[in-house]
Formats: sequence, structure tokens, C-alpha cells
Amino acid sequence: MRSLAWEMVKARKVAFAGAFIAILLGTAVVAACGVLMESGIRSGVPTERYAAVPVVVGGQQVVQPEGADFLEAQQLGSPPAVPVELAERIAAVPGVARVVGETSFPARAVTADGGVVEALGHNWDAAVLTPMTVREGRAPSAAGEVVVDAGLAARAGVSVGDALPVMTTSTPVEYRVVGVAGGALAKQSGLYFTSPLAESLSGTPGRVHAFGVFVGDGVDAGEVAERVERALAGEAVTVAVGGDRGGVEFAEVGRSRVLLLAIAGSFAGIALLVAVFVVAGTLALAIDQRRRELALLRAIAATPRQIVRLIGRETTVVATMAAGLGAAAGVLVAGWLRDGFAAIGVIPDDLALAVGPAPLVAAFLLGVGAARLAAWVSARRPARIPPTEALAEAATEPRELGRWRVVAGTAFLAGGAALALVPLFTRGPAAVAMTSMSVLVAVIGTALLGPRAVRPLVRLASAPLERLGVGGYLAAHTGRANARRLSSALTPLMLSIAFAVVNFHSQTAVEAATRAELAAATTADHVLSAPGGLSPEVAAAARGVPGVDGATAVVRTNVVVTSTFGEDVRVERAPALGVDDVPGTLDLGVVSGSLDDLRGETVALDDETASGRTIGDEVELHLDDGTVARLRLVATFERGMAFGDHVLPVDLARAHTAARTDTAVLVRLSPDADRPATARALAALADRFPGLTVGDRSALTAPDGGDRSMQFWVNLMAVGVILGYIAISVANTLVLGTAQRRREFALLRLIGATRRQVLRAMRAEALLVVAIAVGVGTLLPAVPLALLGIGLMGDPLPTGSPWVYLGIVGFTALLGLLALTIPTRLALRTRPVEAIGLRE
Repeated sequence: MRSLAWEMVKARKVAFAGAFIAILLGTAVVAACGVLMESGIRSGVPTERYAAVPVVVGGQQVVQPEGADFLEAQQLGSPPAVPVELAERIAAVPGVARVVGETSFPARAVTADGGVVEALGHNWDAAVLTPMTVREGRAPSAAGEVVVDAGLAARAGVSVGDALPVMTTSTPVEYRVVGVAGGALAKQSGLYFTSPLAESLSGTPGRVHAFGVFVGDGVDAGEVAERVERALAGEAVTVAVGGDRGGVEFAEVGRSRVLLLAIAGSFAGIALLVAVFVVAGTLALAIDQRRRELALLRAIAATPRQIVRLIGRETTVVATMAAGLGAAAGVLVAGWLRDGFAAIGVIPDDLALAVGPAPLVAAFLLGVGAARLAAWVSARRPARIPPTEALAEAATEPRELGRWRVVAGTAFLAGGAALALVPLFTRGPAAVAMTSMSVLVAVIGTALLGPRAVRPLVRLASAPLERLGVGGYLAAHTGRANARRLSSALTPLMLSIAFAVVNFHSQTAVEAATRAELAAATTADHVLSAPGGLSPEVAAAARGVPGVDGATAVVRTNVVVTSTFGEDVRVERAPALGVDDVPGTLDLGVVSGSLDDLRGETVALDDETASGRTIGDEVELHLDDGTVARLRLVATFERGMAFGDHVLPVDLARAHTAARTDTAVLVRLSPDADRPATARALAALADRFPGLTVGDRSALTAPDGGDRSMQFWVNLMAVGVILGYIAISVANTLVLGTAQRRREFALLRLIGATRRQVLRAMRAEALLVVAIAVGVGTLLPAVPLALLGIGLMGDPLPTGSPWVYLGIVGFTALLGLLALTIPTRLALRTRPVEAIGLRE
């Protein structure tokens, strides 16, 4: 059987070329996603501050409750501090030579022209971890002294002996520069104070950001790290060695790795599903064109099992070669995707790929497995043809679908309809995800129904073609007689349109709903902000400006919420807002309770998030630095998309962020205020708080606006890659399907049709295919998107530029027309008497 399959593949190179290309490209995309997932688990960025120390002990940066798996773990936004008492336990570990604690906190240096340079403050004792060495001057020895790194000294324009104003959580305080240090700091700036002053400025007395652990001569750092882990068992710490040290230093690396893992995982799932879909369509077309050959095998006593095995062996031969090449090409695709994700800010520029054999082997096996599954599905009908009907059945296209296919197609359509209803009952990411999934499921259902769904559409769309002369008449009747072949061409075209439309317009719907809710919820007259945040003193200063009726301090933060569904533990990271004086500046749409009670250990929840809870209930969550908080519910509100699902007292939110500053201050003016004069007085606060700017209410954005923008670009990249794969597969399927109709074209020409008439017929058939694909590809996402719009904004009309939709449709239509007409022209170059004698 193996040798026969190989001979069949060699004899049918063109027929199997389509499947080869589809499997190769699908495997490459899946392999690339696997490499990115492995990078999200194993990769990191080079350390800077800990370059001289082999082992680093930092706070546990993820929330992973007992029972939650690795993929459910959520990264904290603010690096948690660790108790200084742990230094003694670490120093007692065999092999440890020295333990140095590092205090780290955000600080801003003020330049001579009033500019602000963001930096990190440290204790000078920790400079040995980099190492930082004094190039000019000396180390700090008194509370009013500071050492700056050479890069910061150049940007701030200071040298030894100069005064440098530095802001942490208050107005600038002048420090005398006593030294300029040099070291391996390329991505950050450092300010070094005495240890007591650094501890005071950090706001976390008795705690440090991390410990650097030096090991003895000849001692293996990995072994020491394992001993330290055992010594600190039960403590919420992370012990890092080698490339993992950068994750302790740069908290955003952990978030990037988690995000990369999630994106690559979902991307791989979609790519694999599309690959199975496309490969199945390509194989079905190739097998359909071999009906006579397979019918002959049945007529000479081949059993159904042998037919299925033969097609499976043929597919395995092709898939093995294609998947092998695709897995190797996946490394290149992963590099391109990594560069794209770095360009849009998903991951740091220096986050390297971790390329191991596991994702490549997995992609190879998935590619071969997907091809075998597609071959099994495509071979079932020809394998069941009774020998006595084989030749008759092969002469014409089968009219009916198998019962299982009708049932499965109907079930998928029903499932798609059910998923489309989800946005009517919930908001946020779940609504968008279910909308996209509903369209994909509906496309699968339509493809399974195939000819049964296509025939009525062909009859409807082909009626006008009959009036367009001989070419139109031929196209109309060819389409009606070959609905199965037509559906194979339509499926990838419909998929490309529907997939692109739903991914783009679902994101624009969320953006539009968020902007509308934000505009309705923000009632302040002015928004004060500054790079790196505002001092908590700014709100009080703003309240003292004549004409100001009130000022609300706002802190953007995140919380991590754990929930249990049966035995499954889910962990979600959600945006949160800290506020102190809401009336007049924010209208959150309070449903129950009162925001006036938002003080101390309390919380307000979006009404959907608070479902099942009543005022006074306890809400347990993790704050941004991992601290477990049990808060009393005092209010529920309805505008959660604008400001996050959780609203906290500003003091609580601020105390558990790394910067301990305010994100913005919202200012409302009194009705009789001199607005221009008040605006100038507010702007004058920049003299006390450098970097402060005054904007209108449009300066306030949604809490996770950056994440949503990033998600939009990620989705755009995903759509681009998947559309590129689909486009190549569409062209591949249509070109091969058209090229193998040479005998049909020859027969038309031998009975009197001219070359021009055949070309016109194929143009008309291409228009028929494109028209149906555009219609169905638009209709399938239209209903879910309308329901999403109703659920989010009460408006079913789509949002986003119509030019994007026209571009998607135009690209797909041009692709379909070219893929059908170009091979037709090439096929017509052969003389009819020669083409009619060519093998099928």
C-alpha cells in the first residue's frame, strides 16, 4: 500500500501540490506560535542592575492560587517587596558568600530647564550588584547627598558639586551631587542615596526590592539557588539565576511573557483550526477530481477500507514532507512575529526567542495529524460508493450530502447563533471573544453544509448571468451542476472575509463603546497630569486655587481576582481605579450604595462584576503588589468599561503601587469661576510640581487604554498572518481547480465555443463565486456584530471605517478573479485536440 501511495503521489503531483502548500504554510504558522509560547515560558531579557551577582531573590511576581494551573497565573503590576529579615536565612545557606539588599523606587530628576527625567532610586550599598563604580567624586555619606549614573548626569546637565532636585512622592527636594558613577545601565537611570534615606524614600521600611546573593569561589550558582529556595520555602519569593534575573529587575518582562504566551496560544489554536479547514477543502477538491480513478478501484474489488487507507497513505507522504519543511520555516516566521510584537510594544526589544525542539516536533505532528484527519473526512464518501454504482456515480457530481455532515453543519450553525447572543448578557473581553468565535463556528457550519447551502445561492445569483450571452449561460449552468466544486472554492473566500471583518469591527465596537462611556462618565472641567505621575499633594494644591470647586485624585492600578467554578480555579487581572472625591468630576452611574462611603478597606464594583453580591458583602482580591485585601462592598455602578470593574479608595490604591503617586487629578470649577484665570492658576502649579500639565476632559483615557490599543494591533497582526495564509490557500485551491479543467475547456471548444467565449464564461463564473463569497462572508459576521453593538452601546450599526471593509472585500474579490482567470488563460493555450486527450 505504501509503494502504491507513493506512485499515486508521483503521478498526481499537481493534484497534491495544493495540499502540500496548505500543510506547509499551516505547519509554519503553528510552529511559529509554538516557538513564541516556549519563549513566553523560558525566555528573558539581559539583566543590568544584577549583572555582577549570580543569584537574585525577589518578591513573587505572579498570583497563582492553589489549584490554579500555570496558564491561569496572573502577573502583578507592581513588584512586591521582600522582608529584610530574610537576609539572615539566605546568608546561612551553604555556599552563600554575601547577601546585599537592594532598595528600589521610582524617582524623577528635575533638569535646569524644568524638564523631568524618570529614574529609579537605590541605596548605594546595592551598587555592587551592577557593579556601579564612582568615576568622579565619592559615594554618598549623608542624607542630602546623591550619586547619579553617567547617563543621567549628561541628560540632567549636572556634575559633581551641583544641586539636583529630585521628586519621589512630594515636591522636589534638592540633593548635592557628590559622585558620578558608571556601569551597565542602558535601559534605565539610577540615583543612589544612603541606605537610611533610600529606605525612607521607598515608602516600604523594613522591606527591599530584592537580594543579590554572591556565592563562594568554585560553588555552582544553580545549586546555591536550589538551596535558597528550600531555605525560603513557604515565603512569597522568587529565586532567579542566569537569564531569569532580568525578570526580577524588569517587572514588565513577566507581564510580556504572560501576554506573549496567551497571544501565541490563542493564535496557534486559530491557525490550526484554519489549517484543518483549508487542508480539508484542498484535499476534498483533489479527491473529487479523482472520482473516476477511485470508482475504477472500487469496480475492481477495492474495499472501502482500502480506499480510505490509500488516500490516507498518499496524504501522509505529502504531509510528512510539507510538515517537515513547515516546521523548519516556523523558526523564521516566529522571528518575524517576534519583531512585529516588539514593534507594537507587546514584548521588549531584547526579549530573545527560545527555540527548542518541542514546538517544532509538536507542529510537525499536528500538521501531519491535521492532514490525516482532513484526508479521512474527505475519503469517506468515495470509499463508500458501491462497486456497481461506481462508474455511474463518477460520471456526475454527487447530489446529496452524508447524514453526519448535515447534522454536524446544522449543529455548528446553531452553536454559532448561540455564541452570538452572549454579548446581550455580558460585556468586555468575553463578549468580543464569543462574537469572533460565533463567526468562525458559523463559517465551519456553512462549509459542512457545502452544496446544500450553496445551491440555492447559486440559483439566485446565476439567474442574471443567463442573460449575459453564451459566457453567462455556461457559467450559470456550470455553477448549478457543480455546486460541490463551487462550495470548495467559496469556503476559503468566505472565511477570509468573515474572519477579517469580525476581528476588525469587534475591536472598533469595543473602542467606540469605551469612548462613549468615558465621555458620559467624565464630568470634570480639567485634567492635571505629568510624566511619571503626580504627587499626592497636587490634589490638595488644586483645591486651593480660586475658582476650583473640587479636585479628585485618580490612581490607575490593577487588581487580581480569583474565582472557582467547580474544581477549576480562574485568576483574572482587571483594571481598577482609585479615587477620593467623586461628585462633580466623575459620574460612574451608581446603581446601589454610595461612593461617599468609599474609604478605608472598601470597594465599589461594576454591577455585572458584583452579580450575586449585596452592599456590605466582603470582596477578596489581590492588590497591584500582590497584597491580599478583604474589602467591604459599598457601591455598585454601571460604567465599568470607562474606568474598570473595581473602584478603590485612593489611599489604598496608591499605597500598593510602586510609584505611590497619582495618575491624574480631575478638577471641577465653580459656576462663577473665571475659567481662563483659573486655568492659568492651575498651570502655575507646575512651578511647584515640575512636569505638570493642564488638559481638558479628553485627556483622560480608559484605565486599560494602552492594553486595548496593544490588543488591537495584536489582532491586526493575527488577522494579517491568517489572511495571508488563507489568501495563498485560496489562490492555491482555485488555481489548481481551474487548471485541472483543461479537458472541460477543450470539450467546449471542440463543440464550437470560441476561446473568448470560454474566457467570458470563466469570468462570469469568477464573478458568481466572488459575489456569493462576499454576500455570505458579510452576512455571517453582520448578525453577531450587530448583537455586539446592541450589547455594548444599544446600537446595531457597525463602527469603524467602511474603507477597511471595502478593502477586505476588494482584496478578496481581486484574489478570486485572478486565481480563476489566469489559469484559464494558461489552460486555453493548449490545442483542444491535444487537451481532450490529456489524462484527467
